[in-house]
Amino acid sequence: MKTVCAVLATLILTSCGQNKKSPQIEILNTSMKTSGKVVVYQVFTRLFGNTNTTNTPWGTLEENGVGKFADFTPLALKEIRNLGVTHIWYTGVPHHALVTDYTAYGISNDDPDVIKGRAGSPYAVKDYYNVNPDLAVNPGKRLEEFRLLIERTHQAGMKVLIDIVPNHVARNYEGSSTPEGRVPFGANDNTDLEYSRDNDFYYIPGQAFQVPEWKEGYRPLGGIPHPMSDNAFSENPAKWTGNGSRLARPDANDWYETVKLNYGVRPDGSYDFALLPQEYAQMEYTRHFEFWADKDVPGTWKKFKDIALFWLDLGVDGFRYDMAEMVPVEFWSYLNSHIKMKNPEAFLLAEVYNPERYRDYIHRGKMDYLYDKVELYDSLKHIIKGYGWTDHIPVVQDGLKDIEHHMLHFLENHDEQRLPSAEFAGDALKGKPAMVVSATLSTAPTMIYFGQEVGEPGAENAGFGAPSRTSIFDYTGVPHFQRWVNDKKFDGGQSAPSEKALRDFYSRLLNFTIQSEALMGAYEDIHYYNKEHTPTYDHRVYSFVRWSAGERLIILSNFDSEKSYSFSLKIPPHLIEAWGFQTGEYPLEEMLYGDVKAVLEVTGGRGAIAVNLAPLQSFIFKAPLEKEL
Repeated sequence: MKTVCAVLATLILTSCGQNKKSPQIEILNTSMKTSGKVVVYQVFTRLFGNTNTTNTPWGTLEENGVGKFADFTPLALKEIRNLGVTHIWYTGVPHHALVTDYTAYGISNDDPDVIKGRAGSPYAVKDYYNVNPDLAVNPGKRLEEFRLLIERTHQAGMKVLIDIVPNHVARNYEGSSTPEGRVPFGANDNTDLEYSRDNDFYYIPGQAFQVPEWKEGYRPLGGIPHPMSDNAFSENPAKWTGNGSRLARPDANDWYETVKLNYGVRPDGSYDFALLPQEYAQMEYTRHFEFWADKDVPGTWKKFKDIALFWLDLGVDGFRYDMAEMVPVEFWSYLNSHIKMKNPEAFLLAEVYNPERYRDYIHRGKMDYLYDKVELYDSLKHIIKGYGWTDHIPVVQDGLKDIEHHMLHFLENHDEQRLPSAEFAGDALKGKPAMVVSATLSTAPTMIYFGQEVGEPGAENAGFGAPSRTSIFDYTGVPHFQRWVNDKKFDGGQSAPSEKALRDFYSRLLNFTIQSEALMGAYEDIHYYNKEHTPTYDHRVYSFVRWSAGERLIILSNFDSEKSYSFSLKIPPHLIEAWGFQTGEYPLEEMLYGDVKAVLEVTGGRGAIAVNLAPLQSFIFKAPLEKEL
């Protein structure tokens, strides 16, 4: 296996030391700069501060409670920052369809027949110029409450991300907060036509929408009576459904609560807009902006550009784009170049699952980061579950080496099963070696999902959907996480010792990554070298090195939950030579816990480290520099 090296970061910053007694970092200012990696904390906003433990399936807001923007107090944000977080993705912020009655605040009711759950899907946005009223102490001042949350987050030293859902909107999209001079989606559509480039939606002329035929005894709200739950929703003519269904009566498994937006893609799949030349893949966003300056683009493009700039003006620092590959890459070139012209540092993350399109969305679409789901996440999941081999990790890295910086790593998010769930690992500890690898393997950002750091299993039956994922559709509590929240003291006062220990692990790891210079430098696999030269080395172990001008790391993890491994880890001669080691013994500093004594022994130009790896244990060894030898 050939070695795989990432290109050294253009700018190497000063390395920061690690405090073994306390991995937390002191927030001295709001510069939000670190010398290492970016760490994104995805938090489902409505669940974060909810301390209600009732958890009645399909329960109302009054029964089960709901978290608020105000729950992200300076103390709460400080503790998130001290976990080792640089960016918070506040999931579920834009105003989406929900069942709770807010008519007292001038907000129209939504129909449960086209809502998933009682609290509603955050990906069925009803008004892009306002926020979810559930999240405000005073729903009439909800946008101002969110603006204050942005300020508090910045003061705590973190940046703010929210969702933009480009492919679809709520079936009952209104856009009632749309600023004067702008028009909500669909307001000027010619509904007599299936398609027109000037329409925001696709239509099914002559047919009215029908609620899906529910399957397996399912009923909206679990069958609980509601004045508007009558198995009907008025929409005539019917619109195409969000996932592309062209049926007036979509299937129950379709995204029936949403309607698909029209980006100038004709029903036959051809494009009704200017195509971006391939050579623009090599050009900066400024050239993309210039390309679109004199082009006539579909109305949806302009509407989303205005929406994105609105949120940037409010103080948002970037966006997570839902199902980005369901809209044309040309749109992303248009939108992202406009965003970057306003804020060159904007953080743009896209949900894309087709590896064949990765480079197109990065280079021509001007995305900063894509989900590394299909490659690294799926590989690590297979290893955690016991039927994958670590041998595949360097294969993944080799295949992505030209875009590794753009592939965001994660082990959990709102779409994926919780690590401790029976359907995934069944034990939060089994995720520890994978988390070390995920967080240190590349220069790309790391993302964790709230509750992951305390082993939340996602076991609650909230209503819509099956457990194993924390519900995004219903009002519910998150038990393991609530114990850390501890009646909003945010100190883990109710957490079990195992939960505290897991959070300590995450804090040590993430704080190290945001301060490590080497993790923004070069990578080389030493796994295959050790498989060849170390008889007791196993495919349940993985090892690699990361280095820069000011730091050298040797990282290894044991994915086996039952077996320990003892062996002499070999460091290839070319690395020993490059790092300037002569014959002798060199003490290594372990960066996670600091309580492991290890020595790099160099003889005959080869390096070796005597290692005893307990089940699920990882080491991050820091080797001395030439000037320290």
